[in-house]
Amino acid sequence: MICILLVAGHGTVLETQIKNDDTGLYGHLTGVPKALLPGIGGKKILDFWWETVNMRQLFTEVYLVTNADKYKHFERWATANDFPVENVVNDGSTTLEDQLGAVADLELVIRSRKLQDDIMVIAGDMLCADQNFDIAQVIRFFRSKPGELAIYYELEEGEKSSSRGIVEVCPDTHRITRFLEKPQEGLTASRLASVVFYCLRKNTLPCLSEFLSLQPQAQDRSFGQFWEWLINEKQLHVFGMKLPTGFQLIGQVGLSDYTKWLTHYSAKKQGNPAKPITCRSYARAGLMGNPSDGFHGKTIAMTISNFWAEVTLVESQILVLLPHPLNDPTEFGSLQDLFCISRKEGYLGGLRLLQATCKKFYQFCSKQGIALTKQNFTLKYDTNIPRQVVRISAIVSATLKCLMKFYNITDSDLPKPIRANFILNVETDELFITAGLQDRVVQVYEGLVYMDFSKQLMEERGYGEYVSIDMKNLPTFWLAYLSDPSDSGRIHSNVRQRWLSGEPLVVEAMKTFAELTDQARTALEEGDWTRLAQLMDQNFELRRSVYTDDCLGPGNLKMVQLARQFGSAVKLPGSGGAVVGLCLDQERLVEMRQAFQEAGCVFCTIIPYDPSASAASSQQEPHHD
Repeated sequence: MICILLVAGHGTVLETQIKNDDTGLYGHLTGVPKALLPGIGGKKILDFWWETVNMRQLFTEVYLVTNADKYKHFERWATANDFPVENVVNDGSTTLEDQLGAVADLELVIRSRKLQDDIMVIAGDMLCADQNFDIAQVIRFFRSKPGELAIYYELEEGEKSSSRGIVEVCPDTHRITRFLEKPQEGLTASRLASVVFYCLRKNTLPCLSEFLSLQPQAQDRSFGQFWEWLINEKQLHVFGMKLPTGFQLIGQVGLSDYTKWLTHYSAKKQGNPAKPITCRSYARAGLMGNPSDGFHGKTIAMTISNFWAEVTLVESQILVLLPHPLNDPTEFGSLQDLFCISRKEGYLGGLRLLQATCKKFYQFCSKQGIALTKQNFTLKYDTNIPRQVVRISAIVSATLKCLMKFYNITDSDLPKPIRANFILNVETDELFITAGLQDRVVQVYEGLVYMDFSKQLMEERGYGEYVSIDMKNLPTFWLAYLSDPSDSGRIHSNVRQRWLSGEPLVVEAMKTFAELTDQARTALEEGDWTRLAQLMDQNFELRRSVYTDDCLGPGNLKMVQLARQFGSAVKLPGSGGAVVGLCLDQERLVEMRQAFQEAGCVFCTIIPYDPSASAASSQQEPHHD
């Protein structure tokens, strides 16, 4: 592949304003080409792009095309920066009136140097908010697609689409379906702005000459008009790749705009590295319908602030995953100590979850056409979620939140329904953990969530119907768990095989779970807590009939029996080792709490996590009775 840097524009507005500036701040920049003006961190704008593309393993040659008026400036720059002077191409223009136009400048280099290869073209006078994106990732994505590639970014607040080339991109294929050069307001809802950063296949290069023959005037030879013609009229396959950062082409902008964007981007660069990113995800309690989430059923679950997983990301020179001192032990007091810890906690801590999430995140972004910056970080995690309440998805969810913030990945890049699928795929594809979508959905949406995983929805769009339920005036739920956790895999047993084989008992049970969930949603919305308690008991009995007592385990059954002695509704909130209940008699609730504690169980009153509540509520400490 060959890279061509375009710096042939005549920046008359900016150059004139610098020349006439009476503040004395910019006098030293008089006559300096736009691409050689200071960029982020004081580095020349062109220096950044040359450092980015100066990679022999990626590009066989790099060319730079400029005009006759500024040729000597770039010749001197080339000598000082080890850029091959013979690769600086002079287009012969000296003024704005006799300029060739951006597309003609590109075609000049290709024709005069007889280039026959794929081409990457970049505007060398373009400010980039992030100085570390991975250009190799751009090339890999280009080569994975059967067509051309155009880079775009999401407009920042305050940027008008009428000042940019706007692309409409198919989210599934990443093909650009329409290109609009500086569209009028209301013509498109897209906020995705194309920049002068493209990849062209060698077989498409003749289109440049064809376009130029149709546009004899230099002002009509912009790349925006070229892509409009290539995409909208010729219907060529052009794909889009998003860079999660901002760009500003300083071509015909004035001094105030140049200094504004330079200050804005510099401030963002200075503000990001030092500030750690900390994200929490909360444990969940399945109130109804589980475990039918893995069987095209329906469930209701809520996040609880008693238990959380917290991940912290800090930018660093190399990528580091820090083990947790308790959950990822590497030192032991003795062989007996190792034996006791391993027998109780197992061998699988949280470090593998961080690693698997990072791997899957990079894979997802590469596939989705999102070029990540070459920034490294250190990740560490903490959690107070007992294994019995299931901590895995919470750690993965919190890690994903940190990565999205660090790399500026938006909700439109990774929508909530797809995010839940992502978390599940980390567990099932990378770690081979048997799991359903319920936990992942409620941890992404947060709060009290109704979930419909019907086969039709899952097959048609890949995710279910997820509806948030008002959490105001909820009754007091409680949670209890065994001090010795059980294994999720054993609890699920052979039910999946029986369901896949069409066993009537299992198939009908999953349908009934869905029906109970719909009734529970009505009870929650109407505040009918007595009915909700009845449905929770029915949920447990239905699960018991399918999974059998041997599969549920004596510990779980003991907790259920104990709760029922005090007239409380009770069911399993997840895989096993814990129970969730609803006791409407507050005096009996106090007595029940004491009974559970005397039985050696941990008992707590659930504190629902409502995402609409104040930020202070999310920092509440675990509440144990």
